[in-house]
Amino acid sequence: AGSTAVLQRSRGAQTRTIPVMTERSEWTRIIEEDPEHSQRYIQRFRGLAAEGFDLGGEARLVDAMAGRGSRILDAGCGPGRVGAILFDRGHDVVGVDGDPELIAAAEEDHPGPAWLVGDLAELDLTASGISEPFDVIVCAGNVMAFLAASTRRVVLERLRMHLSDDGRLVTGFGAGRGYEFDSFFEDAEAAELRIDLRASSWDLRSLREDSDFLVAVLSRI
Repeated sequence: AGSTAVLQRSRGAQTRTIPVMTERSEWTRIIEEDPEHSQRYIQRFRGLAAEGFDLGGEARLVDAMAGRGSRILDAGCGPGRVGAILFDRGHDVVGVDGDPELIAAAEEDHPGPAWLVGDLAELDLTASGISEPFDVIVCAGNVMAFLAASTRRVVLERLRMHLSDDGRLVTGFGAGRGYEFDSFFEDAEAAELRIDLRASSWDLRSLREDSDFLVAVLSRI
């Protein structure tokens, strides 16, 4: 079973649909079983923000990695939490997520970046008129672990395709979610990405054998 990949500008631009069937992601399966899941997710993070919780750890790392005014892709952006902070710090931000409800929330809560609906396994931003590569791509929020197993390597290849020659991809996800860290490293190598840094947290604590979270910084080989 699969879903039709769609990549579109969410604000009024012409919709471009790519009629390719890909295996459904774990996120899609959750939504099919629980149609209210996306709205609960949105409200959860709105509530945390209203209570003053620190939700900017990933963005702080990416901002430190990027030169001023960098082009940044927030891959699997959800309701825009990371990309919005980076936009406010002066970067040129594009966010892509396969869940239209999350993109709608990003537009409502964080106007400014280009928020797009799209399947990362079919990512081709030239179809939406975005041809310049990115200095940094961030893939936070356990996005890699939510991917269908058959699309993990493809997604890494697609993200690599959108990196500038000296650009970097930074991603983080937790253990125990069906995607072993060693398997991720193998997929990255197969996608011609070099692992430049392996850490266990967004504040770059060392990765150990018993670490339950991975943050990896990758670049083109």
